[in-house]
Amino acid sequence: MNERPLVFLDVDGPLIPFRARPTAYARRPADEATGNPLLERLDPADGERLLALGCQLVWATTWMADANEVVAPRLGLPALPVVEWPDDDEAPHGLHWKTAFLSRWAGARPFVWLDDELTEVDRRWVEAHHPAPALLHRVDPLQGLTDADFAAVGAWVGPRSIPPGYRSLPN
Repeated sequence: MNERPLVFLDVDGPLIPFRARPTAYARRPADEATGNPLLERLDPADGERLLALGCQLVWATTWMADANEVVAPRLGLPALPVVEWPDDDEAPHGLHWKTAFLSRWAGARPFVWLDDELTEVDRRWVEAHHPAPALLHRVDPLQGLTDADFAAVGAWVGPRSIPPGYRSLPN
């Protein structure tokens, strides 16, 4: 399974947009219990669409383990691996603070990184330093993940080596 590309997921912006989505989703009673009204901006369909990519999903968010407890169940996702951020990792000027660490975390595996703070500086750095293909895909933080975002990631993942059976959801 290690040949599957990784998909690093940020929560705030890509999964919880900064602006309410055009479609209102049914509010779960648990959302009130968490005290976080922004959780109603999660689109439950995003979980199924992420799983359908056939990649290994990994939380790459400051939510850290809370993403498995709070976000994953609302998206229908299983518990995912969580990137544990180092306290002392300093980024070169202009580089996002996650960039070099995620590249090291991925090792020699291809990866997709879905985040709302990516820039061309991050793309060039990964291209120059990461030993495998990578797609750094910036998600509009006002809209969150859209059909166009999933299409772009799907087109990139499509030609990658993915074992049979991982391209579709189980019945």
